Amino acid sequence: MIRLPFKQAAAQMIFKPFMTVSFGLLLSASSSWADSVNQPTIAIIIDDMGNHLKTGRQLINLPYPLTLAFLPHRKHTSDLARNAHHQSKEVMLHMPMANTLGLELGAGGLTTGMEKHDLTTTLRQAIRSIPYVQGINNHMGSALTQRRSEMGWIMEELYNYPLYFVDSRTIAASVAGNTAQQYQIPNLSRDVFLDHWQTRKSIHSQFGRLIKLAKEKGSAVAIGHPHQVTVDYLEWALPRLDQQGIRLATVSGLWAIRHNGHPMFSHRKQNSSGAFSIADKADTKKLKATNKL
Repeated sequence: MIRLPFKQAAAQMIFKPFMTVSFGLLLSASSSWADSVNQPTIAIIIDDMGNHLKTGRQLINLPYPLTLAFLPHRKHTSDLARNAHHQSKEVMLHMPMANTLGLELGAGGLTTGMEKHDLTTTLRQAIRSIPYVQGINNHMGSALTQRRSEMGWIMEELYNYPLYFVDSRTIAASVAGNTAQQYQIPNLSRDVFLDHWQTRKSIHSQFGRLIKLAKEKGSAVAIGHPHQVTVDYLEWALPRLDQQGIRLATVSGLWAIRHNGHPMFSHRKQNSSGAFSIADKADTKKLKATNKL
């Protein structure tokens, strides 16, 4: 297993860990945590980046801290991911995973028929294909995210990197989030899909649901896609968040708010090579036993 030294990975992958929009300004970690915790906050992930150049550029140019999730090995992924990073967007890997409908995954997909070595190698290559990657979420995945063994293999590999995981929750029976938690992978789950129906009326309704959840729970996570109607709606809606008392954060920013600014990976130990290692071997054995099908 190839292990990426933490210091090297952090230098290459991590930009400002906490960035939000409030009162029209971009704020950093120097903002008071009291204000951060008390103000309802949303994070918006845009999936399927890398295929669509026009809308991809539009999203990157929006002056707000969106989190953009890129499909691996796509025509525009590398260039757009670099541009996104330079425009202070957070970059994720949108990892294709097997679905219950048998839909094509495209390049870099993880299937239920893969052995552990093939799955791990495919995941590792996908991670390396995304410049400035900070986290991962699943593209489709309604089949694979139900399987404890495969999700365990994925999280075991992710433990070697300073990467978080977001469960897109494409199926209610997903075990991805729980497995990430078992493997000490910082993780969040999707609360709202913005554009399942690609009409402005439907997106407006889902955006309102997102705001409502954030006010009720303190924070919420939405996923959208680079459809033109979605881009146009965000261009209209994001400048109006302050009027509703809502702040926008990247995924890592939202995680930091929920954890009172505690660093994502401070609990991990490194081995002599400088790579992450599981801190407690006994716990690892328990995980492997738990994750057997």
